[in-house]
Amino acid sequence: MEHEFDPSRPHAGAWARLAEKVEAQDWPASALYVVATPIGNLGDLSLRAQICLRRADVVAAEDTRTSRALLEAWGIDTPLMSAHRHNEAQAAQAILGRLSAGERVALVSDAGAPGVSDPGARIVREVAAAGYRVVPVPGASAVIAALMASGATSDENPAFVFAGFPPPKSAARQRWLAQWCALPAPVAMYEAPHRLAATLGDLLAVCGPGREVTLARELTKRFEEIATLPLGEAPAWLAAHPQRAQGEFVLIVREAPPSDAAQFDARTDEVLEALLEVLSVRDSAKVAARITGAPRDALYARALQLKGKDV
Repeated sequence: MEHEFDPSRPHAGAWARLAEKVEAQDWPASALYVVATPIGNLGDLSLRAQICLRRADVVAAEDTRTSRALLEAWGIDTPLMSAHRHNEAQAAQAILGRLSAGERVALVSDAGAPGVSDPGARIVREVAAAGYRVVPVPGASAVIAALMASGATSDENPAFVFAGFPPPKSAARQRWLAQWCALPAPVAMYEAPHRLAATLGDLLAVCGPGREVTLARELTKRFEEIATLPLGEAPAWLAAHPQRAQGEFVLIVREAPPSDAAQFDARTDEVLEALLEVLSVRDSAKVAARITGAPRDALYARALQLKGKDV
């Protein structure tokens, strides 16, 4: 049976006592607090992040309108300043001035962790280079949430790669995907909804229909959806419901099976390079498979890598 939150219950007192303990922790002045914010669910703002945002003298935000809504939801009235990718250099200097005056500055992006596929890394570097303390306040992360729900890693083999956003153009994206997806680890990436179908098509061309991918959509939000399936089935999954083309996506491309993760010797590369001089990438891989006996999908990915070196 579910229980609604009731401030009169004992757990409300426990929350207040915990808040007092966190409030009493060390909150050094002249420090930059890099604060992770919710990626969709307001409940994911941690207690420490709430107190940090209250105690800060100013919140440096990627979009002040987005952050103002978050602060207002939690009853926080700390002033805001702008710190986005187009003014990051100027914002860094303004923040350094505040730190030199003994202030606490909280740095946030629109959602998730600043500096992780979001603005903020330049500010962090300049603050650290100037000798001021940088304090991370961890929290929600779309890539970590997707990995948690995917089962793509394990404690025996915890490795994964975060690649960020793929390039917007198909040719560059295929070269990019071939390089990342050849690594011996699951590859996590973000993608915008209007490019999702095209990126899945390029993944299918690069990795083949049997390679598994996890599609994590609208994480922590009302219409959250997480599915793991072969790339050959991804277009049908996307087309099954119109709303699946909407929202924010994390894709996790599973590590290639050993038979597909072929390591090519110099002779194989020579064959591919010669074929690429007169044939397309697809045809080069097809002919090279007949010559070498290596898997065509793996040869296709390698041909894309070799082609990319000449661009």
